[in-house]
Formats: sequence, structure tokens, C-alpha cells
Amino acid sequence: MSDHTAAEAATGLPADQTPGLTVGTPAGLPDLDWPHVYRAGSPAAPVLLMLMLHGTGGNEQEIVNLADALDPDATVLAPRGRVTEGGMLRWFRRLAEGVFDVDDVVRRSGELAGFIAWARQRYDLGERRLIAVGFSNGANIALATALLHPEALDRVIAFSGMFPLDDRELGTDLPRTSVLLLSGRTDPMAPLASAVRVAGVLTARGAQVDHELRDGGHGIAATDVAAALAWLARPAQTGA
Repeated sequence: MSDHTAAEAATGLPADQTPGLTVGTPAGLPDLDWPHVYRAGSPAAPVLLMLMLHGTGGNEQEIVNLADALDPDATVLAPRGRVTEGGMLRWFRRLAEGVFDVDDVVRRSGELAGFIAWARQRYDLGERRLIAVGFSNGANIALATALLHPEALDRVIAFSGMFPLDDRELGTDLPRTSVLLLSGRTDPMAPLASAVRVAGVLTARGAQVDHELRDGGHGIAATDVAAALAWLARPAQTGA
């Protein structure tokens, strides 16, 4: 399921009808060519900054529709996945369906942490609270970055995500990290057992984890969006 399909399912809006976007490439990161979307939001928006991470087959413009469903006034930063598979954009390589190239996951999560640091400086974002919102492969790179680089990312909403690091040993403590996992009980692409595993790993390292389950498989249901809105309404998530 691409983000084009997921965004339309969640918002009811065609994925190509998102006005007010700026597409840029950050020249400040050496040896990287990284297209992205940036949209300045309302200074009064309770969610000040959302990092939107598309799934396989999506792109940085389509995923903005999901941001609008969660908070149309938020500042939005949406980079493009820099790996391609069969012509589809992704965040990291995989060896087979559900089998990730963990070395690449680690490398790409480090790059994403660097992109976040660059964007904070480029767009004068300062220390504003950033919440990553990812679907599928985008959820997986968000979870990997939160696990490996909590200094860059400590808030994640993961739609249809799974554990991205296999047996890689972790050395991070996550007492400031908060994650919302949204999973389908019969998801064949992000099996529930893997989602339960990432919840357990995060909790063991000190993170606050909420895991919402629903009937059905891979995708973004209306109940998922409602759960995300309720999670975002908590003052602890936005720093309010």
C-alpha cells in the first residue's frame, strides 16, 4: 500500500491537492541530494513540527495529506526516501519481504538524524518539539531513528510499523522517548509479533509506549487517525 492510497483513505483528499508546499534540496549536507517538502505552520499550533515519513511507493508530497488529517496548522517537514526498489521510493534496503538490510537501516537512520539537524538550522526551528509520523517503511525508519538517535528524535507515531533492527545490539537509553504504535492484528506486511517486539524493546529501554490494535491488516484506518489525534492531544507529547 503506497502513501498515495493511505493518505486518501485517511483524509478523503486526493494526494496531489496539498497547497502551500515548498520543495527543497538541502545543500548544507555534504554529498547528499535530498528533496523534501517544508511547510511553515501556525505559531499557535499545538503540534509545532511534524516529520512526515512516507511508505514504500509513496513520496514526500503525498504524505503531507496525513499531516493535514492530524493537524492542518502544524509545521511540516517531509523528506523523500533515498532508496529505490522496483521504481518505488523507500527509506532503506531490504533483502526480501519483511527481511531488512540492518546495516543499511542503521546507516539511513543516521542520515535522517543528520537531516533533522540540518533542517532545524535551515528553517530556524530551534529546539521545537518534533514528532515523527511514519507509515509502513516510514514508520520503520522513524522507529530505528528513535532507537538509535534519541537526541534527534524522541516522539514517534508509527502506522503499521515493525521492529527494524533484527538482532542488532542497542546501547541507548530512552527515558524521554514517547511512541504510539498503531497496528492491525492480521497485518501480513508488518506482523503483530514484530510490532509487539518493538514495543517491548522500547519499553525495556525506558520509553513510554502506547500500542493500539485494530482488526484488519496493513494501512491507515479511521480508528488509527482517531487514536493518533488523542495521543497528540496529550500535553506531554507537544511540550505544552
